[in-house]
Amino acid sequence: MTGTLLSLGHGYSAQALEQRLLPQGWTIIGTTRSPEKAAAMQARGVTPLIWPGSELPLAQTTHLLTSVAPGAHAHGSGDPVLAAHGAALAEARHLKWVGYLSTVGVYGDQQGGWVDENTPPNARSARAQARITAERAWQDICARAGLRLHIFRLAGIYGPGRGPFEKLRTGRAQMVIKPGQYFSRIHYDDIGQALDLAIHSDQPSRIWNLCDDAPAPPQDVLRHAAMLLGIDPPPDVPFEQADLSPMARSFYADSKRVRNDRIKRDLGLEMHYPDYQTGLAAILRHEG
Repeated sequence: MTGTLLSLGHGYSAQALEQRLLPQGWTIIGTTRSPEKAAAMQARGVTPLIWPGSELPLAQTTHLLTSVAPGAHAHGSGDPVLAAHGAALAEARHLKWVGYLSTVGVYGDQQGGWVDENTPPNARSARAQARITAERAWQDICARAGLRLHIFRLAGIYGPGRGPFEKLRTGRAQMVIKPGQYFSRIHYDDIGQALDLAIHSDQPSRIWNLCDDAPAPPQDVLRHAAMLLGIDPPPDVPFEQADLSPMARSFYADSKRVRNDRIKRDLGLEMHYPDYQTGLAAILRHEG
């Protein structure tokens, strides 16, 4: 099966799918705000579209993926895609598949406990609450249009060009210690294969957690990365004393371990990188 994928907010995660679909003969139209990113897309074989500012080619689209986060925009606040094009999407009954990239942040703080897709969202931050609202808005639009919607709640994303190695090499890494803190992660390649499997599946509308098998304290990951580089890890810094941006500090407000059993069962997904050890080693191999 091939088709035309319209990828809204075509960024890092969507590129993992791009690398799988283009060799299969798919046409991919990717939106961006940046002319520089548009040029890079075109060089890779993706048809770029500057958006907002252009009409979305829904008539020629067979599959739609949105990575656009909710927030303030020209139409007010909330999901900018639905604010601008919700009415058209509600009539786009020809679409074979819609994918929405969300976040495990919707579960909020679980004090290190396990969550799965049956765990009620418990977001406290405004950013995560907006994600819950956006998920429900996409569910409503797709239900009215009779469209198949797959929502992917992604854990912390890492992969080539996005990992702890550069911070360690430049001395900017901090060994932040907060007892009881757990994060879940997902490697770039496993995002790509999960999205590819979902598009080609016959699964009805679903919500899936997309994470690896091994949630872990962040300091464990940083120590392992330092070991792989053959350097000493940075000294421990208590969370209260760490020099963190407001965004980074907000991530530490939530501690949870996320289960991925449903997506494995439904899609037959076998993680290429089931834990951070294999994932970090792969990044170093990619770097050469």
